[in-house]
Amino acid sequence: MTALVTGGGTGIGLAIASALADEGVDVALASRTERPEALELLREKGVRASWFRTDVGNEADIVSTVAAVVAGFGSIDLIVSNAAQTHHEPITRITASSWETTLATNLSGCVFLCREALRHMIRAGRGSVLVIGSTAAHVPLYKESAYRASKSGLKAIVEVMAVETAPYGIRVNLLTPGAFPTALLEDLPGGQIDGRYFPLGRMGRFDEIGAAAVFLLSDALSGYTTGAELVVDGGYRLRPMDLYTTDELRELNTDG
Repeated sequence: MTALVTGGGTGIGLAIASALADEGVDVALASRTERPEALELLREKGVRASWFRTDVGNEADIVSTVAAVVAGFGSIDLIVSNAAQTHHEPITRITASSWETTLATNLSGCVFLCREALRHMIRAGRGSVLVIGSTAAHVPLYKESAYRASKSGLKAIVEVMAVETAPYGIRVNLLTPGAFPTALLEDLPGGQIDGRYFPLGRMGRFDEIGAAAVFLLSDALSGYTTGAELVVDGGYRLRPMDLYTTDELRELNTDG
């Protein structure tokens, strides 16, 4: 069995790839930057692991990567659409390039990845798709208009794909992480991400998101689950972060 994981070299993507490797799944990592240490980690678990240079925001890259993975591994049985990026900009300062890049990577990239890989899965009559969302879709966070728009759109896509591919025995689900120690949090106001914002009192651990991914991808564990969303956020969506004072919010959108 082979899984194609976008953005799988670090963070949540690597955590999911590692959890799948623990289950004996071969892994194809697709990202712009090669991470030899990630491949070594996966291969030490006794599975095949390869890296494919891919800009998920580029449709042609996705088409060639899916074809290369099928040629190299023989099949794609699992898809993990994880690659994402964001530009933290308040509404009056959003640039066209950051808006377009964010939606191209987070939303269009998912659509084109699934389009290409699902063609192979449909012919095989099996497969499981996991799209990685974000609690940004549930909680409006400052300076994340583009990111929130891109992540909110994923739920609609997942539900349509689930309905369309169910006759072929394919399941499609959405996994929505809260705060995990990833690069996407680096531009948030310093020192603000701590346990007081989460009912469970802490940020998430990578092994916890990996286990959730395995659950949703596994036919044995969740074979009757499709078009669903699993939120793994320590209760964060129930207690939004108040990162800015009113005066600081004014400064975000005031020329100075």
